[in-house]
Amino acid sequence: MTTESTSDNFVKNAVEAVIKIAALALIVSWCYMIVYPFMMIVLWAMIIAIAVYPINCWLRGKLGGRNKLSIALITLLGLAILLIPSIMLSASLVESAQVLSTGLKEGTLKVPPPSDKVATWPLIGESVHQYWQLASVNLEEFLAKVGPQLKGFVNWLLQTAAGTAGGILQFVLSIIIAGVFMANATGGHGFAKALGTRLAGKHGEDFADLAGATIRSVAQGVLGVAFIQTLAAAAGLIVMDVPGAGLWALLVLLLAIIQLPPLLILGPIIVYVFSVADTVPAVIFMIWSLIVSGSDAFLKPLLLGRGVKIPMLVILIGAIGGMVVSGIIGLFVGAVVLALGYKLFMAWLYPEKIAEMAGEDVPVLEDKAAVKSES
Repeated sequence: MTTESTSDNFVKNAVEAVIKIAALALIVSWCYMIVYPFMMIVLWAMIIAIAVYPINCWLRGKLGGRNKLSIALITLLGLAILLIPSIMLSASLVESAQVLSTGLKEGTLKVPPPSDKVATWPLIGESVHQYWQLASVNLEEFLAKVGPQLKGFVNWLLQTAAGTAGGILQFVLSIIIAGVFMANATGGHGFAKALGTRLAGKHGEDFADLAGATIRSVAQGVLGVAFIQTLAAAAGLIVMDVPGAGLWALLVLLLAIIQLPPLLILGPIIVYVFSVADTVPAVIFMIWSLIVSGSDAFLKPLLLGRGVKIPMLVILIGAIGGMVVSGIIGLFVGAVVLALGYKLFMAWLYPEKIAEMAGEDVPVLEDKAAVKSES
């Protein structure tokens, strides 16, 4: 073969390779653009399915192997747990935002005078009482002093209220899709192991199992505990008729996910409740808030067991970064995805410790018992 023909073949093969790579890149990017609007919803649905699947296995056993019935009951229960408090808190958040915005624009906002108890608060009591008193007797002068800061807060509150409905809809779709994933759990687990083997060779199945253990660990031990604390805190806020209960509950959720004590939000509210409510209900609310803030001490061992250990900083960065990128649903997905990436990276560095890293959790969506088909 001559040098010229060899050169021609090389050019021909190079051109064909470039065309094939370009075509593949075009198809992949096109698929990505189509799937992108649903990516966060599907990711959250996968996380829910993996976290809840052990419950489905237990319930299916109690129902005589009826898998579809078990999944339907879990899906309906999940929707009820999501929608009932969400509707109540969203209504509170939207109402608070509308009242505050309308009152500021029309000049009809009335601020009740502060109780004398406010002045006795440590450190900030005198200043708070002074500004509160000024707002109650001369709102215009008060707004002239704090107007720019208050305007920014109101705009943020309105944006948060406007995005609440969309966030709830995303969660509803995720729960429904999670039910579909659980119905196809065996195939999903097989796909995860096949993909892991394709990417990581002989350690592929171990990586797939570690991924499932990590997702379940973070979803149950971090997100599950945060959700329970938020529901409990929201119940106390609603019972005590605290203004903007939905906003405070959202902040409690954020703090609980990033592993900070909800008392940072509930503490000032406790002080407020003592200034406007009778002593007995205020004391009960304070005790309830302290229990809510410290409940992670016994909820995490209960839901997490030994589980997979993830550094708090990873959860913190994942939650905040996810929320910045994708809103409220990103708060949940970001924490799980970054924790998963961190754990898989550590497993790649130390493949001999994969089993130890996975703790005692069971594989991702592996069903040890055969699923009986329904008639």
